[in-house]
Amino acid sequence: MENRATWAAGLELRRQGKRPVIAGRFNFNELATLADRGRVRKERIAPGAFDFTLRNEDREVNLLFGHSFDMPLASRRNGSLVLRADDEALTFDATIDPALEDVTHIRDALAMLGAGLVTGISPGFRVPPKEAVPDNERLDPEPGNPKVLIRTILALVLYELSLVTRPAYEASQAELRALQQAAHPVRNKPGVWLP
Repeated sequence: MENRATWAAGLELRRQGKRPVIAGRFNFNELATLADRGRVRKERIAPGAFDFTLRNEDREVNLLFGHSFDMPLASRRNGSLVLRADDEALTFDATIDPALEDVTHIRDALAMLGAGLVTGISPGFRVPPKEAVPDNERLDPEPGNPKVLIRTILALVLYELSLVTRPAYEASQAELRALQQAAHPVRNKPGVWLP
């Protein structure tokens, strides 16, 4: 089953020399409320769920704009996307080749991220079948509301991360940071950092 939920994330756009870098953070154990054909369900991803993908450095993962494989921003295979995980979050750095900054979807993605219109991360993944990974997920009753079950994903195969406009978590935010050697960023307005 393919999942495309939008989760809590922190995004930031910065420059390293002449190269734009999109940095993101996807927190574990954050609760997402998903609507599916009029039915609401709750879901979270546990620490370690991405381990299968992260351990296999040859496994391709793309950073996309809006879940479109026609709009790639970075690739693990070509070295422009670096993924890391700890007990709290999956983090990534996506280095954009300056030669590609004039590509329409890349220019649009960078501009919308900088304007605070793109604020979330949505992972594209598959949960392996129970026959292959018996402990791939669990269902727990929601505290104080035992009729609602929360799905906790314990193992998954990640194939893409997407920049999206509407995160499932209100705490999600995007920031634009211009890093300069002698200047410290000053908060100008919500979601935007300027030197």
